[in-house]
Amino acid sequence: MSAALLKVGAVLSTMIMVTNWMSQTLPGLVGLDPHIARPGTSEKIISQVSYPGEDEGWQVYGSVQGKCVCSIMTPAHSVCGGDPRHTRLQLISDQLLNVSQHMEILSQRTTQDLQRLRDSETLLQTLERRLNTAHEETHRLSSTSLQELRGSVSQCRPLRVLVGRLRVDVGQLETLKEEMEKLNESLSVLQQHFTLHHYQQLQQRQFILQRHLHSCSSQLGCGQLTGISAPLTIRSSGSRFGSWMMDSLVDSTDNRVWVMDGYFKGRRLVEYQSLGDFATGQNFIVHHLPHPWAGTGHVVYNGSLYYNKHHSNVVVRYDLASGGVLQQRPLAQAGFNNTFPYSWGGSSDIDLMADEMGLWAVYSSIGRGGNMLLSRLDPDSLEVLRSWDTGFSKRSAGESFLICGSLYVTNSHLAGAKVHFTFHTASASYEYTDIAFHNQYSHISMLDYNPRVRALYTWNNGHQVLYDITLLHFIRTRHANSTD
Repeated sequence: MSAALLKVGAVLSTMIMVTNWMSQTLPGLVGLDPHIARPGTSEKIISQVSYPGEDEGWQVYGSVQGKCVCSIMTPAHSVCGGDPRHTRLQLISDQLLNVSQHMEILSQRTTQDLQRLRDSETLLQTLERRLNTAHEETHRLSSTSLQELRGSVSQCRPLRVLVGRLRVDVGQLETLKEEMEKLNESLSVLQQHFTLHHYQQLQQRQFILQRHLHSCSSQLGCGQLTGISAPLTIRSSGSRFGSWMMDSLVDSTDNRVWVMDGYFKGRRLVEYQSLGDFATGQNFIVHHLPHPWAGTGHVVYNGSLYYNKHHSNVVVRYDLASGGVLQQRPLAQAGFNNTFPYSWGGSSDIDLMADEMGLWAVYSSIGRGGNMLLSRLDPDSLEVLRSWDTGFSKRSAGESFLICGSLYVTNSHLAGAKVHFTFHTASASYEYTDIAFHNQYSHISMLDYNPRVRALYTWNNGHQVLYDITLLHFIRTRHANSTD
């Protein structure tokens, strides 16, 4: 009886394994993929995207991982719709889905039946033992022992139903096997029709797709901010206030991390060889700056550190290679020494930053009534190239950062903060926004965008944190022979 139970268990286990193989392997054979990429994530779905025609559009999302995720806006019909193989594959896909769903039901039922058989094994062993005893000692049988034996037999009656259901399931498995053989034949026919010419056509389509994706990827950094991810804490170190950064030049290959702890009269600049070294607090060098700094609005750009000299509106350019000051220049009429800081104070009057377009400064002056001024600076001479009055009060801002000439301003540095205001230098216009982000440690004293990795760097109450961002850009292509 135990041997028979083992055979039934083996059949059930085989059915479960076949079901798992069906659900995991077969959909991939015909291009079915249950994963759907979301904007701002790093899911790789490029293989699912068809290339656009001559007059089609792309909706483009980018992320910190540099992925390019594009979805076709027009036309409505698939480029493969006219291919008869596409129709046949769709039919096979539907059949595979039906078979997979049927196998999933069988899997759930057989798993339950197998557990019932395991639970019945003790009962069967007890029954077998009592039958052997009754057979060997018939002279000792009594009405009580016969009653117990009858009760044990009645407890085994549900196994009849179970065995009957297994018999039906085995029959269904045979039917599914025949379906699979038919599908296999259909796939073999399609494979025979897939000639070298078709392969070359697909190669050409792949080349066009890669070309469009490359164009899309090159423009990801200049999208419109639509979302900020959950925070990623890299390290917890230093005081409540400070600044940490990497070189913001898009084409830079410098992976060093620079740390400036505190906001008042600091001179200690710490250099880590990589983000990994910074995360573990190892392999670092300490530099001493010739002039103390004020605030936390520092930036590293193209091999130089730019910072606000303490108790002044002077911007200092410090060369990280030679350890010398290359340039220093007053930012005309800019307030300093907590005249026009961010809402958290901390001598944050002058905030230097860099984006895809170059070096910038955010500050205010008495002449502008405390409004945030945004000025583009020459990175060598530190001269102001052009300025914009955003119309937003600097003292009302928690922090700000710049992406492709658009200044994004938060309404607070505390918990519940969100990106509340955006000023676009390209059109000299502004808009109010509502982009939330999680202020995990409740006190942000530095918030900067790095265009190299398309991420936000923050110093949050003694924690160094990264945020991934979602940028949206819409690209349209036109007919080759069309005119503007």
